[in-house]
Amino acid sequence: MSISFLVLAVVFLAYSNGANDNFKGVASLFGSRTCSFQTAILCATTATAAGSLAAVYFAQRLLTIFSGKGLVPDAFIVQPQFLLSVALAAGTTVILATLLGFPISTTHSLTGALVGAGLVEGTTNVNFQALGKDFVYPLLLSPLLAVGASAALYRLLRALRVAFGISKELCVCIGSESEALNMPQPDAVLVAERVPRLAIAAARPEICRQTYTGTFFGMNAGQVVDGLHFISAGAVCFARSLNDTPKIAALLLVATPLNIRWGLLAVGVAMSAGGVLNARKVADTMANKITGLNPGQGLAANLATAFLVNAATFCDLPVSTTHVAVGSLLGIGLATRQTKWQPVLGVLLSWVVTLPCAAVIAALAYLALPRR
Repeated sequence: MSISFLVLAVVFLAYSNGANDNFKGVASLFGSRTCSFQTAILCATTATAAGSLAAVYFAQRLLTIFSGKGLVPDAFIVQPQFLLSVALAAGTTVILATLLGFPISTTHSLTGALVGAGLVEGTTNVNFQALGKDFVYPLLLSPLLAVGASAALYRLLRALRVAFGISKELCVCIGSESEALNMPQPDAVLVAERVPRLAIAAARPEICRQTYTGTFFGMNAGQVVDGLHFISAGAVCFARSLNDTPKIAALLLVATPLNIRWGLLAVGVAMSAGGVLNARKVADTMANKITGLNPGQGLAANLATAFLVNAATFCDLPVSTTHVAVGSLLGIGLATRQTKWQPVLGVLLSWVVTLPCAAVIAALAYLALPRR
């Protein structure tokens, strides 16, 4: 029975992860008006599913790392009750943040939950040295690297655009609007009627979609940027799923009746469903509340995120895609002086709260669950 509850808790965690994380790779597509929300979430879901399938064959060391080995004693990670409390705490923390619109780290939540449940048995049962080396350092370093990488990449791409003579254009909004006019009627009665007229207006930069004119090696510059933007967004979502699927499925290693490959597939399906059904609030935060973006700036942010997350995956570093993606967007905002600091500070505060929140919930759950 405890194994069945553990499987359900892990699926819940995977769903929460998908709701909070899936859109992060395509946020710049939506934020730069390159595509609609529906197109962006379809791209994210497809790439997420592909990453989960790839995780069946790769990222085996992350499975071991996030089973808790080295962080808490081996005697704990074979207890379904311990892993159940970790899954419940991490999933609850992530879904609460999702409902509030805060993009947080599932990696951070899992780390906090492992520590919180481990501390129930005493401080000596948590390897704080391993916590710093394998978890905290990558989580703190990744957003700083992302800020620098995206800002530098943006300046490089901007210099290339200028060198190739590619210019930017803003849209002009053309449409119809109605105007109330007093029309004379019999018996000298004035009646207001709505009369349509043509209207031309320049919208705010954050509403207009910037486009590029010119060619890049004989190809339309705008189409090249959009194509690379979609590819980079898919790469981020793929890498994020490849990195996160084994972290979550690692909690099922104790479920010996379940083949871990089926566990990985179940996690992938739940992650995809979470993104489709519950991503809108986090999408709004990532796309609109960190910085203004045009397609070129969004491309720079995504390229930086894709490079750092993929590098971390193949170096077996459990970095947070959230921290990297937000750091990349913040780097663009700093470079273009468009950072929206009030929402950014709210996101940063949610990161600070994530680990202790997950730790407290895990400790309470572990205390409440019956143990042998």
